[in-house]
Amino acid sequence: MRQNLSCAALLISAIVSAADPAPIDFTGGITQRSIGIHCSVLVDEQGAHTSVSAAADPGWTPCTADVPNLSVSRAAHWIRFMVRNASEDNSVLLSIPYSEIDELDVHLVRSGRSMLIAHTGQSVGDIKKRDFVFDLPLESGQSGEVFVRVRGFKAIHVPMHLTDADSFGAYAGRRDLAMGAYAGIMIVMALYNLFLYFSIREKAYLLYPLYIISISIAQLTFQGVGPADWLRDQPWIASRISMIGALSAIIFGMEFSRRFIGTKQLLPRMHRFVPVFYVLVLVILGIYLFGDAWTGYNMAQAICGVTAIFLLVMSILAIRKGSRQARFFLLAWTFFLVGVVLFVLKDAGVLPFSGLTHYAMTIGSAIEGVLLSFGLADRINVLRREKEQSQAEALRASVENERLIREQNMVLEEKVQARTHALQETNDHLKRTQTQLVNSEKMASLGQLTAGIAHEINNPINFITSNIAPLRRNIGDLLEVVKAYRELDPLRADEQLRALRAKEKELGLEESIEELDGIIGSVAEGASRTAEIVRGLRNFSRLDEDDLKDADLNDGLRSTLTVLAPQYRDKVEFDLQLAELPRVECFPGKLNQVFMNIITNGAQATLSRADGRPRRVTLSTREADGHVEVRISDTGVGMSLEVQARIFDPFFTTKPVGEGTGLGLAIVYGIINDHGGAIAVESQPGVGTEFRITLPVRRERRREMRA
Repeated sequence: MRQNLSCAALLISAIVSAADPAPIDFTGGITQRSIGIHCSVLVDEQGAHTSVSAAADPGWTPCTADVPNLSVSRAAHWIRFMVRNASEDNSVLLSIPYSEIDELDVHLVRSGRSMLIAHTGQSVGDIKKRDFVFDLPLESGQSGEVFVRVRGFKAIHVPMHLTDADSFGAYAGRRDLAMGAYAGIMIVMALYNLFLYFSIREKAYLLYPLYIISISIAQLTFQGVGPADWLRDQPWIASRISMIGALSAIIFGMEFSRRFIGTKQLLPRMHRFVPVFYVLVLVILGIYLFGDAWTGYNMAQAICGVTAIFLLVMSILAIRKGSRQARFFLLAWTFFLVGVVLFVLKDAGVLPFSGLTHYAMTIGSAIEGVLLSFGLADRINVLRREKEQSQAEALRASVENERLIREQNMVLEEKVQARTHALQETNDHLKRTQTQLVNSEKMASLGQLTAGIAHEINNPINFITSNIAPLRRNIGDLLEVVKAYRELDPLRADEQLRALRAKEKELGLEESIEELDGIIGSVAEGASRTAEIVRGLRNFSRLDEDDLKDADLNDGLRSTLTVLAPQYRDKVEFDLQLAELPRVECFPGKLNQVFMNIITNGAQATLSRADGRPRRVTLSTREADGHVEVRISDTGVGMSLEVQARIFDPFFTTKPVGEGTGLGLAIVYGIINDHGGAIAVESQPGVGTEFRITLPVRRERRREMRA
């Protein structure tokens, strides 16, 4: 069965071949021109043909070009030709010097038998050499028919040459020498500019080596060297590395161009538009790598063309704006652009495949690299000249400034003296104002103290005043009765006694005596209360503040509450939790001022609340490690962290204008600091505030206290 199929295939092949060009006689050496004109081409839309089924397909058409141009196509293509070995060698080499073929199969039909010579390609990953070179086992005088199947997702050209081993080695050597020279030029340019970057730290000199590396990867891959050699074991990336390099070169090249030309200052609109290209390039790269490779390749070619035109227009406009660097860029870019145009026209079939069109972009990129390096070197010279010019201008300005300074020295000295005098007066005025504000705060505290004392003393005085009239009346009645008793007539004593008893009853003398006793008790209570207030006032005020004294802080808290009680009685609950304390070496009057300020603030904070929580101020004391701690907490409105951070700042207050100077807690802080103590605050909005005052029991004496 197999022999029948083979014979049928050969018969059909012979019939079809009758219409094809005559066999190619290989006489040795290397064919100078590609042998495409001697071939026939078959389009395999589904890519399902084998060599046998392809030979039987009637759709073969003669090739009209030396190099078949298959463009970008999803179909597979078959190429066939006849060859006769007319040389003395017993084999013929078929060279296809185009590395961008993803799938490549070579079949040889000889003496009625079909054999697979090679199954290779970038996507196959079975590239034994950097070139597609195949040994056709045709002995001298023997003929055979060659079937070549190619497929890929890039533009495909199929240059084919018949050669022998010696001739191909000579050709490969010349090609390697040219590619080595290209790689050497690009490496030198990259290292040179990288060295400049590390020397002057200008980003353009870093972007340019990155651009050089990217474009070199793309060009070397196009020619089948460099990455094509390194990635033989990674077919997926090997088949795509050329386009990755080309698209990366667009990003690095455009960013370098922006900085090199200076578009931010010269062409701001085009400068802002460039990132759009970056987004498009990344999208196209994603489609090419992970989506539809054929669509991605076509889009990549389009973006390369648009980018080239954009950069050309940008450089021309920059030259019109007077950019010196744009001239170098335009000259270099023109060479590369010509190479790109020739390469694209070759892919499009407008120009024939030749050494010039095949290597045009590689040659253009090398010339561009050299010229742009000259431009970067010129940029250094420009920067150096600008620096020298700026230094010269700076020197001239320095000399001029020195002259002006000498001329204005006298004027400046006079102004400085006048300003110093004004600042001194302002400072003195500020000190006087600060002293007045401190005294104002003291007077405010003293006014509050006086109001409390007046209210408290007024109560017992009212007791006494309201009882004076009944006291006088009762005393008058009592004296009248006593006088009557003294004037009793012994002869009429019984009669007078009865009359006096009636009068006593009429006057209610017994009740008057009880009332008199109550009045005397009230007067005594008022006098005792007055004495207590006076004693508390004496303890609170402590006018003799020149020396440190040993004092009981609990007494200071009690005396402060005695003064404040009338103002907040029946409004705020004061809870005393006073532990037994040692006597503290301090200025008692100043500490009383501290207690009064904090307790007053706490009471006012509780009264500011509108909810139903208890309005309470708690005062507690304790001793710990040679220190006395006083805690004053309230259930008021609390403070935010921002307010807590500023409460001890002078002139800071949260009260309305006219109700506070903002010096109360600043004075408190100063007094505690002068005592060698510490004051801290914890507060939470809506919950309350707690002040903690820590004072040493014994401390080093200071020469003086702050006012």
